[in-house]
Amino acid sequence: MAVQPFDRSVLKVGQVFIMGLNVLAFALGYVLQLRNAWVLSTIVGVIMLAGLANPNLALFKRFYLSALKPRGLVKPNVVQEDATPHQFAQGVGGAFLILATLTFLAGAAEAGWVLVWIVILLAFVNFAFDFCVGCQMYFQLDRLHLIPHRGDASA
Repeated sequence: MAVQPFDRSVLKVGQVFIMGLNVLAFALGYVLQLRNAWVLSTIVGVIMLAGLANPNLALFKRFYLSALKPRGLVKPNVVQEDATPHQFAQGVGGAFLILATLTFLAGAAEAGWVLVWIVILLAFVNFAFDFCVGCQMYFQLDRLHLIPHRGDASA
């Protein structure tokens, strides 16, 4: 694992966006019955996955770095840590939101909202208690040698 400086405030800001935008989508769609409000959750999932594919597309991180951190609204919390487990968790969350999108498109809105709420609740657990379920999944898969590593011939 590549242990290097990692700003945990990036995670916290991302979690706030993930929770807030998905709760807003739920409130608009399920509570207020606004048709296609679930698309907001799709956008969040795309942002999460796009940020993994290309750091320039990590919009929540960019907002933190360009607006919140320079203005002192959110202070950096730099630790020595491998970012890979967090990136894996972000990928899992983004995948759940894309799966929710497919579920909405299939006409199973209640199941879609369940998937969205799983992402909201896991982001909340990480935000409030610094316990990353996706990271724990990564560590267990790694322990079982089911995670390819950069530089591995099999990767």
